[in-house]
Amino acid sequence: MLRIGIVGASGYTGVELARILAGHPRAEITVVTSRQHAGQPLSRIFPSLRGRVDTVCVNPSPEELVRQADFFFTAVPHKTAMDIVPPLLAAGRKVVDLSADFRIRDLAVYEQWYQKHSSSELIKEAVYGLPELYRQQIKNARLVANPGCYPTSVALGLAPLLRERLIEPATIIIDAKSGTTGAGRSANVASLYCEVADGFRAYKVGGTHRHIPEMEQELSLLAAEPVTITFTPHLLPVSRGILSTMYARLDHDVSETELQKLFDDTYRDEQFVRVCPAGTLPATQYVRGSNYCDIGFKVDRRTGRIIVITAIDNIAKGAAGQAVQNMNLMNDLDEAAGLTGTPFFP
Repeated sequence: MLRIGIVGASGYTGVELARILAGHPRAEITVVTSRQHAGQPLSRIFPSLRGRVDTVCVNPSPEELVRQADFFFTAVPHKTAMDIVPPLLAAGRKVVDLSADFRIRDLAVYEQWYQKHSSSELIKEAVYGLPELYRQQIKNARLVANPGCYPTSVALGLAPLLRERLIEPATIIIDAKSGTTGAGRSANVASLYCEVADGFRAYKVGGTHRHIPEMEQELSLLAAEPVTITFTPHLLPVSRGILSTMYARLDHDVSETELQKLFDDTYRDEQFVRVCPAGTLPATQYVRGSNYCDIGFKVDRRTGRIIVITAIDNIAKGAAGQAVQNMNLMNDLDEAAGLTGTPFFP
């Protein structure tokens, strides 16, 4: 069994990691950390885990931590991760980091959007953890930067079109909606029930969301040219899910039948990407609790644009599920191990 450590286990991503790993046939959680809840079983913080993950939270030194697991997930905030990851790697452990600290390949861009980086020597080594794009690199990595939730939904939706140069990159507009778990578990007035329920609003408008440079980085690599996007996120009054609607002008006269074949062919062998049948579109309620990304599209002939829609669970395929998928690849395990559950519905 692979001994697993979850660093920062008391957030929504931490509990989702624990939930998934509790059913993993080849992994065992041996240490979970939380400064705030040290000394308490994780199942006391999250009663949903009672009888499944009763591991007691600890706040150990790095030296103590590395002795307790073979593989680590760092589910901690930006800046914190860059200080924790180096000693884990130095001890010969492999890591999937779920913060943004190692996602951005350009140090100057990272520091422009986040803060000063204290472990910049690891940025070039880190592999961007989107298996559908970087599977072979992930298999050989010791440090994987798990993608952000919005970037996952966007890159998977636009990858086939950009690779085949079927859209004009300069025309990409992304309108995305996320459940409130995307804001994290820390107390925040904007995430209170009375602030969210029965309402719907945009936030971080005008090119200010921190996932923008990550999306532009990956879309530029897919397009083989610089891509600048217009991105507006919205907060949905639901707990889980992201629905991303992407607009771009078609660069070729291509039929919906040809586009359907392109998406089908691109993702035919991908276990966790489901291309919707022609005439149907994704919805968040059909991916809840799963590692799936559902993709659908429609061509607007009047405007010459294609509209691509993706749905993921933001804390599963958008975070913990994808992290476990990466762990499986890094340890030569079945890529789908622990991730084959059917989505929750209703």
